[in-house]
Amino acid sequence: MGLKAALSKPFAAIINRRLDKLRKNAVALQQQTFQYLISHAKLTAFGKTHQFAGIKTYEDFKKNVPVYDYEDLRPYIDRIVQGESNVLWPGKPEYLAKTSGTTSGVKYIPISRESMPEHIKAARNALLSYVYETGNADFVDGKMIFLQGSPVLEVKAGISVGRLSGIVAHHVPGYLQKNRLPSYEVNRIEDWEQKVDAIVAETKEEDMRLISGIPPWCQMYFDRLSAVCGGKKIKDIFPNFKLYVHGGVNYGPYRARMEETIGFAIDTIETYPASEGFIAFQDRQKEEGLLLMVDSGIFYEFIPAEEFFNEDPIRISLKDIELNKNYALILNTSAGLWGYSLGDTVKFVSKDPYKIVVSGRIKHYISAFGEHVIGEEVEQALMAVANEEGIEIVEFTVAPEVNPPKGQLPYHEWFIEFATPPKDLAAFALKVDKTLQKKNIYYFDLIEGNILQPLVIKSLKKDTFINYMRSLGKLGGQNKVPRLSNDRKIADELKGYS
Repeated sequence: MGLKAALSKPFAAIINRRLDKLRKNAVALQQQTFQYLISHAKLTAFGKTHQFAGIKTYEDFKKNVPVYDYEDLRPYIDRIVQGESNVLWPGKPEYLAKTSGTTSGVKYIPISRESMPEHIKAARNALLSYVYETGNADFVDGKMIFLQGSPVLEVKAGISVGRLSGIVAHHVPGYLQKNRLPSYEVNRIEDWEQKVDAIVAETKEEDMRLISGIPPWCQMYFDRLSAVCGGKKIKDIFPNFKLYVHGGVNYGPYRARMEETIGFAIDTIETYPASEGFIAFQDRQKEEGLLLMVDSGIFYEFIPAEEFFNEDPIRISLKDIELNKNYALILNTSAGLWGYSLGDTVKFVSKDPYKIVVSGRIKHYISAFGEHVIGEEVEQALMAVANEEGIEIVEFTVAPEVNPPKGQLPYHEWFIEFATPPKDLAAFALKVDKTLQKKNIYYFDLIEGNILQPLVIKSLKKDTFINYMRSLGKLGGQNKVPRLSNDRKIADELKGYS
């Protein structure tokens, strides 16, 4: 064991003791965070408009601050981009994280001097929690790959602007910099496919031990690496590769194919980072759920998913959540986001400590017929049958068909790219449909009532989704294919690639 690995173990024990305090005092820490945020922002433009000086309780806050999405906050953010100070948070942001919104075009998410360290701390603590639990620290002595956006930043009104992963690259602790790949020169390549090929060339002879990135793009890297190395499994190229860190999308649909490519069931750490804040991470290998970061400058609110689109939805704080219920996640942060709807839905699987699973996107559901099928139900139904039958899924998306051929009932159409296709596609589709009916009573009623016919699967040819994302200019990085749509836009666009 090298020096870094040896030193990481006592450090991991210290961090675990700190996390224990978080686990045991979550509600109190959230209240402290709430008071901190309100007191620090009361003299900002937003704080004055929303009368923060008079806010004493969470009930006061809800009366003064509605739920906002990015478009609602855009007038404030535009003022920040133009160089104004003290708009949403004291001073100017240290960074603006540039993201591509589905409806808002380019979005600029503020990251402050107070919030930036929380991103780094949470990522560090995720790794150290793994070291503490398993005793496995050897990855610290080898090379680590972080598949991420370009670290090149532009400047707007004195504020550095770039992708979150590129911004974070500037804050990797010094003791890990020498271990980290790809190099700055490779990382700054904008074209994703050129970048992946350059990463393959740069890493194929290295002692890679940890790899981090969202699953579909890691799979692309592994496939190209294997091809360059004569079809070898990743474990034979990187014999010391032992840990995969992922976030951004549910790993379940990708697990079988990833493990087949790697050559064994690798240890994984799931994280829940966003430009708006680092929300949670997996702190235990054998427990379900991600530990909610309750002392990181974020005050969380939760809206029951079925309430979200109401004119005056119920909003609750952490102390009032219920287990196994879907909530839209609302953030208030030390970067100046207020009543901010992140767009994700989460479900609590534990209160001791508070742990969540990400169950989907509040706007990514299918309810063309009143069924309100969510991403979690779709993913679980598909993977249950696929795992049972040894079927590997590359990628998929689902859309409603409300205008079927004459004489047919409407249906859900599933567009699936298989790595190993089922021998009997129709039988496979029927089993998935039966499984989905068990998960969603409204869908069951529509099938039973002959309002819908069972789902239909369209099997797509190899690389359909890669080619589709390439055509949109969204290949690589943090870009993801939406799992569910309420219209046929993606379905119709996919026809040109299948």
